[in-house]
Amino acid sequence: MAIGLQLLTGMPLIYGVLITALDTFLLIMLQRLGMRKLEAFIIGLIFIIAMSFLVQIVVAQPNPGEVVSGLVPHIENDTALYIAIGIIGATVMPHNLYLHSALVQTRKFNRDDASIKKALKLNFIDSAVALNMALLVNAAILILAAAVFYKTGRSDVGEIKQAYELLPQHLGSTFAAKLFAVALIAAGQSSTITGTLAGQIVMEGYLRLRINPIVRRLITRLIAIVPAALVILINGEEDVDSLLIFSQVVLSMQLGFAIIPLIHFVSDKKTMGKFVIKPWVKISAWLITMVLVYLNARLIVEQAMDFFDTPGNLFWKILIIAGAIGFLLLLLYTTLYPLQKRNLHKKSPYMIRPKPLNCRRCPLTEK
Repeated sequence: MAIGLQLLTGMPLIYGVLITALDTFLLIMLQRLGMRKLEAFIIGLIFIIAMSFLVQIVVAQPNPGEVVSGLVPHIENDTALYIAIGIIGATVMPHNLYLHSALVQTRKFNRDDASIKKALKLNFIDSAVALNMALLVNAAILILAAAVFYKTGRSDVGEIKQAYELLPQHLGSTFAAKLFAVALIAAGQSSTITGTLAGQIVMEGYLRLRINPIVRRLITRLIAIVPAALVILINGEEDVDSLLIFSQVVLSMQLGFAIIPLIHFVSDKKTMGKFVIKPWVKISAWLITMVLVYLNARLIVEQAMDFFDTPGNLFWKILIIAGAIGFLLLLLYTTLYPLQKRNLHKKSPYMIRPKPLNCRRCPLTEK
């Protein structure tokens, strides 16, 4: 959002970052109108993003055959893998798994099996539409970049600001460039709202932290804004694009820790009852998760090997090794612990309750 504001107005990026803190109050106002109004606002933002890139693609006129062939997954090199994982993290986002699960409970439905089944069906449609819209938007960005820059010999375009400045030259219109900046602002606002809502769900639902809503949202925004502001103040605006991609890669790294417990949970018949997922869904989920974890692990290894080839930096190399071991151990624990716990339940299907002891009442507490 800050980058979009800078492109439209020419303001320094640090001011744009600070202005994004004000969207906390926009979220508070929208929540007072109700969850349905908030959802409608997010859908409106996604529509703006989609239409902005659709107009630019129509102007760019990409080759349809090349667009279709580009949908076949293939990784050209290490840089392509890094960007691809960033796209996965930006599309799915681990916190959205908790958000979509919580949104089911905001709908009014009876607690009988038929009503629950209907609510799950509606949530499935909602999640499918949201994820496919995100997929199409990411695809539109890649198609636009390929048609406008790569096909014209500009394979050196790797920054958002550079792309914005070159779009009018290749599309013959400054309007398309303005749409690009508007799409960035809408994308930033949409992800901010969903991220803040997910943070609220985790803090209240999992951690049982009851904090004033305004204070809580300001804290979550500051946690996001402070690192970005520090990078800009210390290193300047040149490293912002790298920080943006890195943040998306980090999101992808976290996906395994969100998806694996989710698969365990919905596969447990004791917990889910008749709503337990079907075997083919379970197998598909595990296969997709294995591919995702493999890609993340491969990226870590490749990035680490490049760093280890450089001389010096012994402290950071030890830290990377310790972090990689911790990552692997935590992933194994997340995967195996629920299986062990389930096996213990199978071995002891009935809890043996001890007989109550005949105790005398305590004269002080009368218990």
